[in-house]
Amino acid sequence: MRQVFRSFFVAAFALMLAACSPKYNWRETHGDKLPFTVLLPAKPSSFTRQIDLNGMPVSMTMTAAEIDGVTFAVGVAELADAAQTSKALASMRTALLNNIGGSPSQTAIPGRVTDSNQIIDVAATGVARGQTMLLMARLTAKDKRIYQVLIVGPEKAISTENAETFFTSFKPG
Repeated sequence: MRQVFRSFFVAAFALMLAACSPKYNWRETHGDKLPFTVLLPAKPSSFTRQIDLNGMPVSMTMTAAEIDGVTFAVGVAELADAAQTSKALASMRTALLNNIGGSPSQTAIPGRVTDSNQIIDVAATGVARGQTMLLMARLTAKDKRIYQVLIVGPEKAISTENAETFFTSFKPG
């Protein structure tokens, strides 16, 4: 009986390993200057640049990883005044939709951020780089910080499981 149990365990373990995609090597990532925690599917890269959020210039740091043309990213910026967060989040939503010439869709964004002042979920389809893209984003604010948590890529390349892993792992600092 023990031999049967061991054989079953070995077979189940082998099946589980075969089901794992080696492309998605999820790892915990933290924001350097402005705190957050998220799981990304590959080694991330980060960069900071000035952006204009409808008349509010801010430095946004993006931390992102790409797998098979799908980008998983977290952008974070700190505003001068927490009262500006609503305007900044609305501006980010508009910019994201414009980037892919997108029209809003009914795609649900998994998970929720509970430690936040405001949340705007954005789902849209559009065209970028000559192909149809799906954009899933959660825009959120905590005090003076604004966060842009997003996945963008070919719709068929974005699995529900990977979107759930990514969005549910995000924790603002």
